[in-house]
Amino acid sequence: MQSALSSLASALETPPPWLLPHTALARAIVNGTSSESVADALNAARGDEGAIRFVAHSELPAGQPYESFIARTACVPTRDNLHDLFNGLMWLSYPKTKRRLNVLQARQIELLGATGPRGALRDAMTVFDENAAILQAPVQLTEALRQRDWRTLFVSKRELWQDATLVVFGHALLEKLMQPRKGITAHVWVMDKIGDDALAASLTIERLSAKDFLPLPVLGVPGWWAANEDPRVYDDAEVFRPPR
Repeated sequence: MQSALSSLASALETPPPWLLPHTALARAIVNGTSSESVADALNAARGDEGAIRFVAHSELPAGQPYESFIARTACVPTRDNLHDLFNGLMWLSYPKTKRRLNVLQARQIELLGATGPRGALRDAMTVFDENAAILQAPVQLTEALRQRDWRTLFVSKRELWQDATLVVFGHALLEKLMQPRKGITAHVWVMDKIGDDALAASLTIERLSAKDFLPLPVLGVPGWWAANEDPRVYDDAEVFRPPR
């Protein structure tokens, strides 16, 4: 079985569209150390100035919530798998956004405890952290997405995707895309501008609590999957579901 680092290195030989925004940093991670430890590779890529340090998952004390440990120590427990490798990639790509999420998560644990119901806000933060994609696009596309008007979004207004930017943020979503299948769906967060500062600022308690996400089968995006050159791919109502 390939290690997480070698699996990512193989993907970077011909980067798929969802990896393109992260290609330079991902290559620095996989090429920066001879160690097979994901934490070591991430630390080598972050250098000495990073606010966050990656540590072996075994350093997380038994019974202590993961998010609380990060908030207290500025250390991210990291396993040697793709899930945690992509989590580290996002920490290095969007440090302010990840820190914002962590602060909010740790506060919710303090308020509600680590057991029992998580609450709507903490659930929304987990969805964002694991499965979000950030979309900046012409209004015709964002409105079609809100309406789940897949034909407008992907067929009649297909050329407008040239003026759109879609960036995968969720580390679980990146992991799933390593084995692409048509049904993979992102929770889209619409922005006027994509960047760490703007994204962190957008993560307000109000917007997160409202679960301001739009479902998007990401392999329907033009250029992301060769099969979607045939418009009949969007006839699959199990994936491209109509409005409720």
